[in-house]
Amino acid sequence: MISGGAESRPEFERLLREGPFADALREAIRARGLSLERLRDHLRARGVSITAATLSYWQSGRSRPERRDSVLGLGHLEQVLEVPPGCLTALLGPPRARGRWPARADGLPEIGRYWPDRTRIDAAVSEVDTRWDERLTRISQHDVISVGPGQEELAFRSRQVLRAEADGPDRWVMIVHIDEHDRPLPAVTSLRGCHPGRSVHRPEDGLLVMELLFERPLVKGETVITEHTLVNSAPFPHATNYERKFRLPTREYVLEIQFSPGMLPARCRRYSEQDGQPAEWTEVLPGRDSVHGVALNFGPGRFGFEWDWNS
Repeated sequence: MISGGAESRPEFERLLREGPFADALREAIRARGLSLERLRDHLRARGVSITAATLSYWQSGRSRPERRDSVLGLGHLEQVLEVPPGCLTALLGPPRARGRWPARADGLPEIGRYWPDRTRIDAAVSEVDTRWDERLTRISQHDVISVGPGQEELAFRSRQVLRAEADGPDRWVMIVHIDEHDRPLPAVTSLRGCHPGRSVHRPEDGLLVMELLFERPLVKGETVITEHTLVNSAPFPHATNYERKFRLPTREYVLEIQFSPGMLPARCRRYSEQDGQPAEWTEVLPGRDSVHGVALNFGPGRFGFEWDWNS
């Protein structure tokens, strides 16, 4: 029997039997009626350390429990959610292969390789022009995330310097994914050095793909500076994490999280993952109202921060 009033929901029971894991977990959390922060607190009382951001990743399909301690923690989570023992764990299937990321015949990862659902990314990206992506060297990228006084993610600002390795590159393809698919996709504003081209909006998948067209095609060796801002609208997403995925290496990456004055998180961790190796996590202390991380000669892989608001 499934508690929380979910026993009358055949679809929920089917998800617990058949998955996929992320959908089943998300519905189990919804049926239990607890916030991610409360779930984290329940787990902490059992001696299990799983952050609210990690739970958000799991229920959105952005990542899944793979390490031994995470899988053991999932067993405790099943008890907290009051679902049949082992039902969520069984949906994980066999462990994913470790080691280097699978690559194409030319040694480069596919565009959708670092996203939770490659098929949806590949389908969206197929509607725009990505032919120049591999001919643009990432010299520098700087992302700034603005978090409001209500712990909401207000905006994302990005500045990058690219260099053409052949004649002809005339665009950069931006991919944006939000975890909570019932929220509106962000608006693209404050463009500099580029203007919008074709775009693909898939709110049901939390996906926005857009071509950012340069002012003119580049010649080999030429550099370009582009800037853009993504602005969220109400209801704003709850800000608990941010990461950038790198299909190709970048010489310098700076990620900065700017918090509203007097509203610093209780705990903040920086993580990086390259070449399919286990992610490296580092506890960091925010400054007066922000935290930042710098990665040099980084990628392919992912780099980001996650934070908890309650101690």
